[in-house]
Amino acid sequence: MAETGFKKWIITITVITASLLELIDTTIVNVALPHMQGNLGATLEDVAWVVTGYAVANVIILPMSGWLGGRFGRKKYFMASIIIFTIVSFLCGNASNMDELIIFRILQGLAGGGLISTSQAILIETWPREQIGTATALFGLGAVVGPTVGPTIGGWIVEHFAWPWIFYVNIPVGALAAFFAYTFINETPKEEKRPVDWWGIALLAIAVGSLQTVLEKGESEDWFSKTYILVLTVTAVLGILLFIWRETTTDHPIVNFSILRHRSFSVGMFTSFVLGFGLYGSMFVFPVFCQTLLGFDAQQTGELLFPGGLCTIVMMPFIGKMLNKGIPAQFMATIGMFLFFVFANMLSHSTLATGEKDVLIPLLVRGIGMALLFVPLTTLAMADLKGPEIGQGSGLNNMMRQLGGSFGIAVLTTVIHNRQGFHRNNLLTNINEYNPAFIERLNGYVHKFMAEGKSAIDATTMAYKAIEGGIIRQTLLLTYDDAYWLSGMVMLCSIPLLYLQPFKKKMKVPTDIH
Repeated sequence: MAETGFKKWIITITVITASLLELIDTTIVNVALPHMQGNLGATLEDVAWVVTGYAVANVIILPMSGWLGGRFGRKKYFMASIIIFTIVSFLCGNASNMDELIIFRILQGLAGGGLISTSQAILIETWPREQIGTATALFGLGAVVGPTVGPTIGGWIVEHFAWPWIFYVNIPVGALAAFFAYTFINETPKEEKRPVDWWGIALLAIAVGSLQTVLEKGESEDWFSKTYILVLTVTAVLGILLFIWRETTTDHPIVNFSILRHRSFSVGMFTSFVLGFGLYGSMFVFPVFCQTLLGFDAQQTGELLFPGGLCTIVMMPFIGKMLNKGIPAQFMATIGMFLFFVFANMLSHSTLATGEKDVLIPLLVRGIGMALLFVPLTTLAMADLKGPEIGQGSGLNNMMRQLGGSFGIAVLTTVIHNRQGFHRNNLLTNINEYNPAFIERLNGYVHKFMAEGKSAIDATTMAYKAIEGGIIRQTLLLTYDDAYWLSGMVMLCSIPLLYLQPFKKKMKVPTDIH
């Protein structure tokens, strides 16, 4: 049954804190990778597995988390995930070589996957059905803000301390979360003991792990030019097909695909994928755009992201209240997708003169749009689930958002790579002796460098180098503009999906009985 008063709020704070641990750790290590590489004597390819290993393990465990919570009891599984996550965080900080760090990050990802979906299921159980929009909004604070602030927190820690502290900060937070979970969260009844679907577990790990690895490493390995990427792609496709066949034919599946009979959930899987594409894809492009092209440092970039995150935090409770009052979730999500398109479209018109003030308004628009997206989309997806289906649905829904993010980053990385060549070739057509603008620019640089005391030959060489530098910057600008435009169009074109889900006057999600 639902909780009230102090207990309801302490459980809410506990599960949101636990999910924030997992979500922040998804991105917090990104800015520390060069420091890890130098300190542990690793190659760039090796250190990249610190991120990839965590993401792969995370996605593998998410769809299994509902089954694990049912088999061992949701409270016990939740507490075990917190404790393991906290212990492994200490081990990550104490790693003496890259192999140890990668292994511990994989274990951290396995524990973290249990935190995110179980947190959402516990929160849905804790709040009354008529307030489920507010509960989803509160959970959304972590899901949207966590990946956004992760790099900022990581950058601050690395700048003022050492990279192990990005893991050590999890220890006191995890210990408090475990204590409050033990003290206040009620245990749900365990499901009847059933045979373990070991084949299902193996196929899931192979299929989802292979797919996530392809998405994480594909671009850096030039996609299918590398044999192991090709093999993993075939493995992922066959593994997914075999896994679906196994889970739909066995009597005791670890992933209950029967919940896809709910149209709201099956469509919600796709909209969660799109949400992940926009959320993680835009947060991948923006810091790189700011720091490599506009000359912002990590702290400036983090400060720019903060107001948009604050907008999301402020908006979330109001979105939940509007859902509770019966405003259709489809309408709010439509506005959210449109606002995300506006954000992307504004940034797709950036120039080399773009400054902090120019990107602040688009980021505020994005912050409002994300609040209007996460809560309605999650509520729509989970609206018709009940009993044990809530845990299963939460795991699958979160997995789709994570996969959407990985897919978005992979697509946008490929777009950036391919469009750089396209735009560079176009710009080079203007570099010829018959172009008056080029000749004027070249002569201007030559005169400038000669005025600084350089010889005519040196000044000409430096002028060509200056023009080459301008071409590189202009190429990057046009490429990032394309990436923003694509991410905005994906969101805009996904609006019709929302109206495949049934309208409800009040969004109520049935809860488990304790």
